[in-house]
Amino acid sequence: MSHHIDMEEHNEPEPVLLSKHAKNLLRFLNLLPARMASHDNTRSTIVFFAVCGLDVLNSLHLVPPKMRQDIIDWIYGGLVVPRDQEKNCGGFMGCRAMVPKSEDAEILDCMRRYQWGHLAMTYTSLAVLVTLGDDLSRLDRKSIVDGVAAVQKPEGSFSACIDGSEDDMRFVYCAATICYMLDYWGDVNKETMFQFITRSLRYDYGFSQELEGEAHGGTTFCALAALHLSGQLHRLDATTVERMKRWLIFRQMDGFQGRPNKPVDTCYSFWIGASLCILDGFELTDYTKNREFILSTQDKLIGGFAKWPQATPDPFHTYLGLCGLAFTGEPGLSPVNPSLNMSMAAYTHLQHLHEQWRSANGRGDEDLSVSSAFKQQLHLSKGVEASSTTTTTSNSPLISAQ
Repeated sequence: MSHHIDMEEHNEPEPVLLSKHAKNLLRFLNLLPARMASHDNTRSTIVFFAVCGLDVLNSLHLVPPKMRQDIIDWIYGGLVVPRDQEKNCGGFMGCRAMVPKSEDAEILDCMRRYQWGHLAMTYTSLAVLVTLGDDLSRLDRKSIVDGVAAVQKPEGSFSACIDGSEDDMRFVYCAATICYMLDYWGDVNKETMFQFITRSLRYDYGFSQELEGEAHGGTTFCALAALHLSGQLHRLDATTVERMKRWLIFRQMDGFQGRPNKPVDTCYSFWIGASLCILDGFELTDYTKNREFILSTQDKLIGGFAKWPQATPDPFHTYLGLCGLAFTGEPGLSPVNPSLNMSMAAYTHLQHLHEQWRSANGRGDEDLSVSSAFKQQLHLSKGVEASSTTTTTSNSPLISAQ
């Protein structure tokens, strides 16, 4: 009879291959594989995952100065500034398909009709600019936020763009990040946004993507982060917050799943992890099991993380996997701001820009300021405005979670 002795528990923990992940992300800034051709219209998001991933890896120095400036200029190349008598469509486009290289006035005028900002592309473009240290001086902040307000629906949700788009919690989050980063909310109605978010709270205390949908980890993050960034997180009552934590914590198997009875997925180490950071509950998770699952999706040959073990790595799961590890304090990774989904170094730069804008406008510290970047490594303050009352946030006719 043979006996197998499992010595794995005595082995050293598997290392995070930091340099390979950095090289993997850097490749996506130089050349995209043919299989990603269908993502051309959302190229800004790929740049976001690559640049912000390198930042979390403390490897932005791998991007040469000229390339860094080229990226900044490319991002600004997608900026849409409405002309007089045009719709409020300010913001960034995701690619340059609508910017033809032509001097033909008729062609340019025709293409102009299809140039408008997209909320997700505007968010990721702004995040890339901030991460690369740009001063945002080329932006008309009011024009962009006017574009955000123009796509807000009467019930408080947001469309992605001015014409022909979905409207759901994803774009509520994008709208909140844009206004927060630009330190200006303009005509965005934060009250109806709050009402839309709270009406999307389901009986099990996760948030759905749209009204009457199923609770989902990604949209729960979008809802909580939007509330935090808009200074309204404190309006959730304590009982509701605790039940939200319960729903989120129950999403951990080894890694995290996005919904009950679904397989775990690398990206939810961020979506669920960041949500718990916002609610000050991340310490209730099993760091070791989370790390083991994320590393099981690590490609040891070319770097990067995948959705599942043995799957192909991609920039999306690589970046969010790194962020999930950063929440646990993984050595070699930069702390991550959970609500904005960027490094704390980038967030600190953003705060400096806010201070400059407020000083120029004669404004003092307002509701967007936060006491210390260091304190936000794993969680942000609950809300920066004092409130003497709380809001009952559960309006479900179904039974409460036990």
